[in-house]
Amino acid sequence: MNDIHIGSALEQIHKLSAAAGSKLPEVPSEGIDFGAILKNAINDVNEKQQVEGNMKAAFEGGDKTMNLAEVMVASQKADVSFKGIMQVRNKLVEAYKDVMNMPM
Repeated sequence: MNDIHIGSALEQIHKLSAAAGSKLPEVPSEGIDFGAILKNAINDVNEKQQVEGNMKAAFEGGDKTMNLAEVMVASQKADVSFKGIMQVRNKLVEAYKDVMNMPM
C-alpha cells in the first residue's frame, strides 16, 4: 500500500502556490476541516456563476465596458468550476453508496 505524506504534499503545494503568485489558506495544526473546504469550494463556484451572470447581463444590456472575450472567459471559468464540483459530488455519492453497501 502506498504511504501518503500529506504534510510534505501540502508543503509542496504551498511552495508552488507561492511561486505562482497565489495564496492558499494556512492549514491549522489540528488538521483539515473537510466540510469547510467543501463549503468554500461551493461558495467559489457560486461566486464565479454570479460574476458570469452579471457580466452576461451587462454585455447583453449594451454596456460598452464589457468585452465579449472577457464575458466568454468568465463563462468558461464558471462552467469548469461547476463541472469540477459536480465530479466531487458524484465521487462523494459513490463513496457513500459503497460504505452503505458494506456488509456489517
